[in-house]
Amino acid sequence: MLSTNPLVNDRFIDFLLFEVLNVEALHALPAFSEHNRETVEIYLASARRLARQHLFPAYKAMDEAPPRLENGHVRVHSLMHDLYPRMVELGVLSATRPPEVGGQRLPISVAVLASCYLMAANLSAYGYLGLTTGAARLIESFGSDELKERFMTRMYSGEWTGTMALTEPQAGSSLTDVKTTAVETDAGHYLIKGSKIFISGGDHDLTENIVHLTLARIEGAPPGIKGVSLFAIPKKRLEGDTLVPNDIEVAGVIHKIGWRGLPSLALAYGSSGDCHGWLVGEPHRGISYMFQMMNEARLMVGMNGAATASVAFHESLEYAKTRPQGRNFENRDPKSPQVPIIEHADVRRMLLRQKAIAWGSLALLAHTARLTDLSEHAETEAERQRAFFLLDLLTPMAKSFPAEKGFESNALAVQILGGYGYSSEYLPESWLRDQKLNSIHEGTTGIHSLDLLGRKVPSAGGATFAALLDEIVKTCKQARDVGIDPEWAQCLEDAVVDTRNTTQHLAMLGLEGNVAGMLRHSAHYLDLASTLVMGWIWLDMAVKAQQNRGNRQEDADFYDGIQLAAQYWIHTEVPRIGYLGKLCRSGEDSYARIRVDQF
Repeated sequence: MLSTNPLVNDRFIDFLLFEVLNVEALHALPAFSEHNRETVEIYLASARRLARQHLFPAYKAMDEAPPRLENGHVRVHSLMHDLYPRMVELGVLSATRPPEVGGQRLPISVAVLASCYLMAANLSAYGYLGLTTGAARLIESFGSDELKERFMTRMYSGEWTGTMALTEPQAGSSLTDVKTTAVETDAGHYLIKGSKIFISGGDHDLTENIVHLTLARIEGAPPGIKGVSLFAIPKKRLEGDTLVPNDIEVAGVIHKIGWRGLPSLALAYGSSGDCHGWLVGEPHRGISYMFQMMNEARLMVGMNGAATASVAFHESLEYAKTRPQGRNFENRDPKSPQVPIIEHADVRRMLLRQKAIAWGSLALLAHTARLTDLSEHAETEAERQRAFFLLDLLTPMAKSFPAEKGFESNALAVQILGGYGYSSEYLPESWLRDQKLNSIHEGTTGIHSLDLLGRKVPSAGGATFAALLDEIVKTCKQARDVGIDPEWAQCLEDAVVDTRNTTQHLAMLGLEGNVAGMLRHSAHYLDLASTLVMGWIWLDMAVKAQQNRGNRQEDADFYDGIQLAAQYWIHTEVPRIGYLGKLCRSGEDSYARIRVDQF
């Protein structure tokens, strides 16, 4: 382990918050009026210190010794018993929540970028808290006052943790096929029976109780999505002042390749017929409620992808600076000293590609965080609606791009370290394993590609997607106005035209009833759209760098680095949009026509 790894670049995070997002403008909104730059910097500094001094040093030990099942109960690594209360003390669980529920009402834009340090340091350790916040938020949003008092308060305080329990062995991602049952009783609770699988944090010994936000069907409910309800089901239930077992058993521990410090479990509810669950909200609306936590979790997974790419980038960057090997082409003297491998052009290519992916992903997640803030707290309903729809559109990309391209970025980190990269004595191979899970967690990339093309792009008659393209064109104009190479803007504008034509072509197929043809290349369309959005994100950052460089001469290298990464992405990746658009429009159907017995 290289102890100099910063996990995330502090100057870049400051650049995102104060120069790109202009987070200080959010403090003018009533919801955030208690905050200013000073409070933001205090929280960031605390997160950075906790990540670097405590979470990161524990990462390797937790990866090597995952939680274990003993006598029906999961025991986590002993280091987690020190890390968990430290994260609770930082305020991670309720930082963005209102004071009425014990929160600080910190802008999500700030909290997300602070959390990226914790994720980069030790994503499994952070996972316990990220899941708990999402589960508590469901009860805050949809639960009764009684459920808030019984469960939410204890979850936000860190006394109890929470999970999301959706997946079942026979259903996978198809929530239509949930079979866990709920039978109403006269005592106000339901009796729950069924099985769940891949439940992260579903059992542990960090807290005395865990609340599972669980999807189940009330007896007699209609089939399909419209018959699924949401329940709060604790590991232990209160009887008077005493916690007693609630008939939930750990049926098995999943042995994962990554995220190894956070247990993934199979759970059995109601084996003895005595598992009590409490309905959250109205019957049969569980899917619509759960989408709140699912969308939050998707963005959290996206940030995990960005953070995991970031920490590996910094590890390989430091290695490349300090590892001597070979000589420059023009030096033929074998007696001359070797040069650090960063002097070799192909190593710099791999490093710049990592930077473009990792920093671009962080910027995309920062942008979606700001949209989340505005969707909830902007001054007018029109502003809130615009932010909500843009956030909804960008979510499949913000989840999938950091995971898919992040895996490529992590593979480059392994490549730069060479033989050391694929050895378990060094960390890049473990981050590569962690990263692979991010393209599967909270919906596979294929599912998100169908969601983007089949639902998000056509919504509101395509108005939100058109608005996004207009924003990209505006940024191109700004780039010309501040003196950035006009070729960059032209490249992006050409990609906008190609994207618009491709989208219209696919939409027409859908209107004609050829839904299969419309969606056949949804994965390529997600790649196309994500590449375009990333080009926009990088051009916008190049604009901000150009605008601010005159005020901060000491940051000339930083701003030059931003613009070189932007140049790299726009020149090497954005041109792929033409090819991807042609492929999407072509109707190429090899994998649609191939029969099972022809594989």
